[in-house]
Amino acid sequence: MSLIEHLEELRKRIIWSLVGLAVAFFPCWSYAKEIFAFLVAPITPFLPPGTKLAFLGLTDPFLMYFKVAGLAALFIASPFILYQAWQFIAPGLYPRERRYAMPFVLITTAFFLSGGAFGYYVAFPAAAKFLLGMGDQLTPVITVTTYFSFLMTIILGLGLMFELPVVIFLLSILGVVTPRFLMRQFRWAVVIIFIVAAIVTPTPDIFNQCVFAVPGVALYLVGVGAATLATRSRNKRRMAEASGSV
Repeated sequence: MSLIEHLEELRKRIIWSLVGLAVAFFPCWSYAKEIFAFLVAPITPFLPPGTKLAFLGLTDPFLMYFKVAGLAALFIASPFILYQAWQFIAPGLYPRERRYAMPFVLITTAFFLSGGAFGYYVAFPAAAKFLLGMGDQLTPVITVTTYFSFLMTIILGLGLMFELPVVIFLLSILGVVTPRFLMRQFRWAVVIIFIVAAIVTPTPDIFNQCVFAVPGVALYLVGVGAATLATRSRNKRRMAEASGSV
């Protein structure tokens, strides 16, 4: 396809993704209070008994429930959104590779949900415990705006970080990277992962940065393994096609 056709296809996939997100948003809005209670649960054990999140502006509760519903809708609609991503990538693949749409959607969704779950159950409680522990002689007054900005950064950041093996796998299929290249650049990859972790991590201490960065390094190595399998499969297919043509 030409550049204009690629841009038109990208616009089409973005529109369909937004439609899927909107469809998932409305039922999530109906259960916004229940979702809110679920998202507040990780910080509750670290707050003084009876302490609740606060709000300063009249519109803050509405905006907070809107963000809560939007976050839940994003996770619910993620299989459909990732399928749209596959549809955009598929024209650049071999016909046999295009049949892997369902495994791609399932695997990428599983990685995205795993990253969100890791952020919710592991990374966020560790960061919240550290931050609130620093102010143990003070009375916490946490607004819903700052809380959910903090929470969404961690959950979405880790959800995207957990897609790293899938991105590496796709780049290897397209021939952009090779396993040897990835291992030669391993040190730089570790530096970049720690820089990203420093941006996503809400605290400057090395412990919380490692909570983000160590899984990222492990996921990079998983991506190298996936790239190795993809490269071998691609080379075998090319050899088979070459021998068949002879």
